[in-house]
Amino acid sequence: MIIEQIIEKASQKAQGVQALLLTQETSAVDFDNDRLKSAQSSQRTQIEVKVILDGKVGISTTTDLRDIDGVVNRALEAAEFGSPAHFELPEAQALETVKIYDPALLPLQKPEMIRMGQQMMDMIKTYNPEILAGAAVYKTISRVEYANSRGVHYSADHTDFQVSTGGQLTRGTDILFVSQSLGQKKRSVDTEEMATQAIEYFRMAENIAPIQSGDMPVIFTPKGFIALLLSLGLAVDGKSVYLGASPLRDKLGQQIASPNLTLIDDPFVEYGPNTGAFDNEGVPRKVNPIIEKGVLRNFVYDLDTAGRVGAKPTGHGSSRSLTNLVVQPGNLPYEAMLRNIKSGLLVHEFLGLGQGNPINGEFSVNLLLGYKIENGKLVGRVKNTMLAGNAFAALRDITAISREREWVSGPYSWFSGLFPYIQVGKLSVTAK
Repeated sequence: MIIEQIIEKASQKAQGVQALLLTQETSAVDFDNDRLKSAQSSQRTQIEVKVILDGKVGISTTTDLRDIDGVVNRALEAAEFGSPAHFELPEAQALETVKIYDPALLPLQKPEMIRMGQQMMDMIKTYNPEILAGAAVYKTISRVEYANSRGVHYSADHTDFQVSTGGQLTRGTDILFVSQSLGQKKRSVDTEEMATQAIEYFRMAENIAPIQSGDMPVIFTPKGFIALLLSLGLAVDGKSVYLGASPLRDKLGQQIASPNLTLIDDPFVEYGPNTGAFDNEGVPRKVNPIIEKGVLRNFVYDLDTAGRVGAKPTGHGSSRSLTNLVVQPGNLPYEAMLRNIKSGLLVHEFLGLGQGNPINGEFSVNLLLGYKIENGKLVGRVKNTMLAGNAFAALRDITAISREREWVSGPYSWFSGLFPYIQVGKLSVTAK
């Protein structure tokens, strides 16, 4: 097999070798501005080789399965100028059994995918024919193989299914964008429900509600909660911790958020968007509590950063990407959260998220989609409104968490996970 040939050849010179082989086939259907834009299939193959030669790391990639000699030689050459190896390659371990492959996706063909996308757009157009509707349906079948010179050989077959819909409504100078998306590893995405959710956000935006600048309570929808997770994700990254850039670097075991908040990184969620038994460095994955009742429990390390700080790798791969984030639900219904607010803001989506100084928690962003709360009810969409604050201060100021949760994932999401509605005591709102 190709991956064993790579290990054997590279081991003639290198003291350590790992190889990752990815093969995948994707079918994609895209609609834009009420029309079918494309319906196509693509294939992808990639080999990544990492070697440890004389204490240094070399990496090389190729998309040509016949380029075994070339990809190995390039990795060996790169090691001459590579960074020091602060780690050993992992040994073989037992892997958790995970559900990541849905045979029901195999017979799904582009005509049916086109019908699904058209159905979602038709629902949106039936609600309001003035909306320029869009949709996308993606199906991916992939196989991942990992092997290293310490006798490890893992393989896994994955299926992925991503669906999105929404649209744009223009009235004079007012432009409204709404999008809903979901990615899972099984076919059971309810496209009708997705279109219904998009329509609901359009419906709530029918009225424009003026809002006064000031500090006020804010409810983040499950999708809007990503605004706070962005800073947290950067701060628990092992590279930021090692470099001393993380404001949480000395906070393990300390209270950094409201006791209401428990956030778990769970790579074993059945058919979750980022579910898997091992990462791209051959490290078995595990459940990692990030925050337990407000207390910081873990950082996220790859082989290199773990070796540099004397920790163990956490199974998040060379990019240290979080998997499926699961926030434990609260006891308060979402509707009760609304009723408890006399004057506030519901935020769903942002324009330019990531601006400011996100690793330190500072944000000042324009709302792409937000709604005014008045006397316990949503009274309309706000325009030309900015939200500012500090994400870490907001996490400490969580006053309520809903019992309802929704999956957030797909091409427009920074993070994937199961999130509730989150109420923060006060944040600064600026209306132009």
